Amino acid sequence: MHSMTDNLTNLQHELLKVFQYDLNEKQLLEIKQLLLDYFASNATTEMDSLWKSKSWNEETMKKWANEHTRTPYKQ
Repeated sequence: MHSMTDNLTNLQHELLKVFQYDLNEKQLLEIKQLLLDYFASNATTEMDSLWKSKSWNEETMKKWANEHTRTPYKQ
C-alpha cells in the first residue's frame, strides 16, 4: 500500500523534514517569500542565458509582441 507522501517531490520531502513544527504567520510568509525569490532568481538567470545564447534583443521582443500565433478559427 502506498502512503500519501509517495507522490511528493524530493523538495517536498525535504521541506517536510525541515519544517516539522508550526510556524507563526509572519514566519510562514517570510519562508514563502524566500522560496519565491529563489525560484524567480533562477528563472531570471535562465532567461538571461537564453537571451545571450540565442542573441535575442529588443527587436526580438518587438517581433514577438506583434506575432499572431493563434491557430485560425475554422468554420
